[in-house]
Amino acid sequence: MAIAVADEALEARLRARLASVEIALAQDVRSRAPFVAEAASHLMAAGGKRFRPLLVLLAAECGPRTESADVEVAARAVELVHLASLYHDDVMDEALVRRSADSANARYDNRVAILTGDWLFARSSELTAQLGPEAVRIQAETFGRLVEGQILEGVTPTGDAVEHHLEVVAGKTGALLATSARYGAMFSGASAEIVAALTEYGELIGTAFQLSDDILDIASDESGKTPGTDLREGVPTLPTLLARANGETAVLDALAGDLTQDAPLAAAVAVLRESKSLQAAREYVIGEAERAKAVLSVVPDGSVRTALVAFADAVATRTR
Repeated sequence: MAIAVADEALEARLRARLASVEIALAQDVRSRAPFVAEAASHLMAAGGKRFRPLLVLLAAECGPRTESADVEVAARAVELVHLASLYHDDVMDEALVRRSADSANARYDNRVAILTGDWLFARSSELTAQLGPEAVRIQAETFGRLVEGQILEGVTPTGDAVEHHLEVVAGKTGALLATSARYGAMFSGASAEIVAALTEYGELIGTAFQLSDDILDIASDESGKTPGTDLREGVPTLPTLLARANGETAVLDALAGDLTQDAPLAAAVAVLRESKSLQAAREYVIGEAERAKAVLSVVPDGSVRTALVAFADAVATRTR
């Protein structure tokens, strides 16, 4: 699973519920129109880690109504939001590949990809409506933050570029992870204190996970992505933004080269791997993971808390 669980009984329970969610998701993307169903199931069929529904299910273990049907409905709702955002993201990034398969915009076209994303958002909203008005309000806020993050990603910051990047990441990734943990705790009947703690945990761990991608683009040969892909494409990352903010001359000189060419790109990656800015980025991610672990103090000791702590540690040190 995407989150390692040491307790065999808990792992088996989560696997069974996640399998149930997966079967239901396949039904959720069905449509009266075969072409719509084909396009909507395209990315889901390509796989994925299912972090968000798994976090819903794990957070639900903190409440007395772990087996509530609403928990699985919530897990499906957040995953559909995530899938929908990928369709839109690929159009914005002009991506050709997603999860080792053709992106929807490459397989069909931008119009189909955008409208399929909209359709998936609608399907998620139908599920959320089953959970009541509070869930609808939370989803609306989450969706707003996600879209705002996507918009800000394409806007040149007028102020602190590092803070702008952190705001983008919190909106695009942190918000939905926060809602995932919140839904699981809410719909299992956990206390308000635990709901609040797990919401904050989800936000922190989601942001840390996304920022660790910035580091992997430079530091890892195991991530499945060619090192320096973001550099080549001119995508802002935390290490490069920190280098610019701190005036790290060696990095800035390397970034000034033509990074669309292999040799200057390789040189820039080599310089960044030895830079203070990369180390500062690592320390920031570790700090966010430590903050995430700290808010779990209100969660009772046991296998659930252990799994959440282990996930935070894994995010802080991930290599792929």
